[in-house]
Amino acid sequence: MHGGKFRGWSGHMGEVMIRASAPNETDEMNDEQRTELEAAAFRRLVQHLRSRPDVQNIELMNLAGFCRNCLSKWYKAAADDLELDVSVEQAREAVYGMPYAEWKSRYQKEATPEQQAAFDKGKPA
Repeated sequence: MHGGKFRGWSGHMGEVMIRASAPNETDEMNDEQRTELEAAAFRRLVQHLRSRPDVQNIELMNLAGFCRNCLSKWYKAAADDLELDVSVEQAREAVYGMPYAEWKSRYQKEATPEQQAAFDKGKPA
């Protein structure tokens, strides 16, 4: 990145682009650098979520509009786009760090009525 700092985010059509500030403002990172940064950010997000099994998926959905299940679905969709043979369970394990059924039995709690009501209210009609 030529010692630059992150300038910000811009996106179009659902894609997130990261641009670095460099001494020459016309220098933008190349596709390989962008992919490396995006992959590193994804790995960090997954690691953070693995370290916080106390945060329930319904809480993530209610606050952020996505959860671990969403990440695993996006992971699977990306594999499909690249014609890679990744099962739903493999995608879930990549995000959860263990088989999904094991994570659910260890960490998932019943949603409270308040959590469920907030989730239902936030669903698109």
